[in-house]
Amino acid sequence: MKAVALLRYLPIDDPQSLLDVELPTPAPGDHDLLVRVEAVSVNPVDTKVRSPKPQIEEQPRVLGYDAAGVVEAVGSAVTGFAAGDRVYYAGDITRPGSNAEHQLVDARLAGHAPRSLDAADAAALPLTALTAWELLFQRMPFDSERGGKGKSLLVIGGAGGVGSIAIQLARRAGFHVIATASRPETTDWCLAMGAHQMIDHRQPLAPQLATLGFTQVDAALNLADTDRYWDVLGELLAPQGHVGLIVEPAGTLKIGDPYKAKCIGIHWEFMFARARFRTDDMAEQGRILDRVAELIDAGELRGTRHDTLSPIHAANLREAHRRLESGSTVGKLVLAGW
Repeated sequence: MKAVALLRYLPIDDPQSLLDVELPTPAPGDHDLLVRVEAVSVNPVDTKVRSPKPQIEEQPRVLGYDAAGVVEAVGSAVTGFAAGDRVYYAGDITRPGSNAEHQLVDARLAGHAPRSLDAADAAALPLTALTAWELLFQRMPFDSERGGKGKSLLVIGGAGGVGSIAIQLARRAGFHVIATASRPETTDWCLAMGAHQMIDHRQPLAPQLATLGFTQVDAALNLADTDRYWDVLGELLAPQGHVGLIVEPAGTLKIGDPYKAKCIGIHWEFMFARARFRTDDMAEQGRILDRVAELIDAGELRGTRHDTLSPIHAANLREAHRRLESGSTVGKLVLAGW
């Protein structure tokens, strides 16, 4: 099968950073789906895993943590899926990724793809939808249907992949959503995703929020830079508020006052935790993806794909990584077709 892989961890401008290779088609284990991959999308985790480091792989390593495709075979312990089913998933960071014509994924981590979306639009959703859903409705103590009623939510980095779906999920749950962006294009994108109001994250946040009538917010998602916004969020969050985080801090964070004084809940989200540690509730990710598909098909959520490259090969994946590392992408960048 065709695949894109690496042997060395190199800067993305090096043509050896991602390579076109031929690999054997894998056979499914008991809990696996063998999926014929039709589209993939890129996420910051792809670039972080590929980033320069001294180690060398003895065998080609396939990255990719978002996919949509068609089931070709199922393992003996699989229920709920059959050959021919359209699926979407983010997979498991400890296993070979989706940048290949065929991939094995644990069926408990996969969902049935939205019927109303093509493969490219479906591939844009899994990692970010799982991250946003788990953070808002499982790590943070908010109900997915009504948990935001009467509450305000600040989303820092609203135009990114996670922000694009978090805005929608939060608004649907009843939050008044204030998102941050710094360019006209990203501001317009966040408003299209459902943000009620916008502020510029390159400018001081508190005065802008005050202009909108908010001296504090009930909850915040810092999806961009944990260190940069740590102190200001401690001041802006209401007593007994909540902050959700997805980016590893570069330095040491002071988690005492005002966080302690206000009893602010600090919530980390890492979408791969369930698969990596083989938790008893791994199947929750499949259930979340099925629910997201229902909401997409009902018109309550919309897709977040912004750009597409085709076909899936090393040159286009290098370009996708390059764009993501530039920090200027909007929504999700997808690659479709072989």
